[in-house]
Amino acid sequence: MQKNILYISYDGMTDPLGQSQVLPYLCGLSQKGYRYTLISCEKPERYEANSAIIEKICTENHIDWQPMMYHKNPPVLSTIWDVISLQRKTYKLYLQKKFDLTHCRGYISSLIGLSLKRKHGVPFLFDMRGFWADEKKDAGVWPLSNPLYKLVYEFFKKKEVDFIKDSAAIISLTHAGKNEMLRWDLGISPDKINVIPCCVDTAHFNQEYVNTEKTQALKEELNIQPTDTILSYLGSIGTWYMLDEMLNFFLIWLQIHPNSKLLFITHDEHERIQKAASERNISDKIIIRPGQRHEVPALLALSQVSLFFIRSTYSKMSSSPTKQGEIMAMGIPIICNTGVGDTDTIVKNYNSGALVSDFNEAGYCQAILDFDKKNFEPEILRKGAIDYFDLEKGVESYFKVYHSIEACQKIKV
Repeated sequence: MQKNILYISYDGMTDPLGQSQVLPYLCGLSQKGYRYTLISCEKPERYEANSAIIEKICTENHIDWQPMMYHKNPPVLSTIWDVISLQRKTYKLYLQKKFDLTHCRGYISSLIGLSLKRKHGVPFLFDMRGFWADEKKDAGVWPLSNPLYKLVYEFFKKKEVDFIKDSAAIISLTHAGKNEMLRWDLGISPDKINVIPCCVDTAHFNQEYVNTEKTQALKEELNIQPTDTILSYLGSIGTWYMLDEMLNFFLIWLQIHPNSKLLFITHDEHERIQKAASERNISDKIIIRPGQRHEVPALLALSQVSLFFIRSTYSKMSSSPTKQGEIMAMGIPIICNTGVGDTDTIVKNYNSGALVSDFNEAGYCQAILDFDKKNFEPEILRKGAIDYFDLEKGVESYFKVYHSIEACQKIKV
C-alpha cells in the first residue's frame, strides 16, 4: 500500500475550495492508513484568517501541512516564481521523506510531480480537475491574440500531453472529459482515466439536520412570505455563471409563477446583481444573502427549486459543479443548462430537475413546462446525490486508484 504521499495543491487550504474539495478527501484517506505531506499555496489574507482552523484539522488527521504563499502579480512571472518555489520545497521534502507517490491537484502541481518523477522516479497521480489551459482560454484570461498568453497556452497544452502519458493514473471529474481525452489518441488505456466527480459531504447537506427555528428566522430576516415560491442560486457570480440569462429565465418564470422570489446565496458581486435586477424591474423579487458554509443548508432549505446556468464552452465538458450535488443532497430539484460536463446526464438519470437547451424565451418556457409536469420527491433526489456525489464514495474511489498504482509499480519492479 502507498503509505507516504506528497499532495500538492496550487489552491489554498484556507480557501473554501480547499476546505470542501481537498481536506475532506485527505481526512478520509488518512483513516485508511495513508500519511500525507500537504503543500498548498495560500492567499495571505485568507491564511491569516483561517490558518488556525486548517492546522487543527491537519494535526488531528496526521497531515503534515506545509503552506506556502501564493503570488498573483505580476501575471505569468508570479506563477513562474511559485513553480520554482514549489519545486525547491518539494525536492527538499523528498530528500527527508522519500515519498511513494505524488498526488498532483491540477496542472501547476503536475509540473512538480512530473519533474519529481523524471528526476527521482516517484510516480504521480494527475488529478487534472478539468481542461485548465482551455478554461483559461475560454474565459478570456489567456487571450490568444496576445503573443505571451498564446505561448503560455501552447506550453501547457504540450505539458498536458506529458501529464497524461507520464502519470501513473489520471482523475477526470466527468465522463465527458474522459471520452474527450480518449479521442486525442495518445495511446493510453481507458482504465488509466478514473472518473471522480466533485463530491459532497451529504451529512452536512441534509434537510433533516436543518434547524426549523433557523429557517423561520431566515424567512423573517429576508421577508419571505408563506405564499412565496423561492428559487435559489448558490455560489459565486463570475466568469462562468450566466447572471443575465438566469434573470431572463426568472422573468419568464414569474409570468407562470408570479408569487416567486429569487434568492442569491453568494458573497460575490451584490451590486451587479442588484443593477441587473433593477434594469428588469424585478428588484422587489430578488433576495441576496451571503452564507458561511454552516449556514448554506438552512439557506438552501428556503427554496423549492434551485437554478444555475454555466457557459457551455469546450473546456466545460470537464467540469463538475459542486453545487449540483449539494442541492440534490438537500432534496431540492434543479433547473440548469445542457452542455456542461455530465450535468445534464445526471439530471436525466436521477430525474432531478429540468434542462434549458436554448437561452431564449422558447427554451425557458419549455424548461418550465418540463419542470412543472414532474413530481419531485426529496428523498429520491437525496438518494441520487448519495449514489453519485457522496464523499465517502469519492474517498473509496481514490483509495482504489492508489491501490492500482501500487500494484502497477510492483509489477514494474
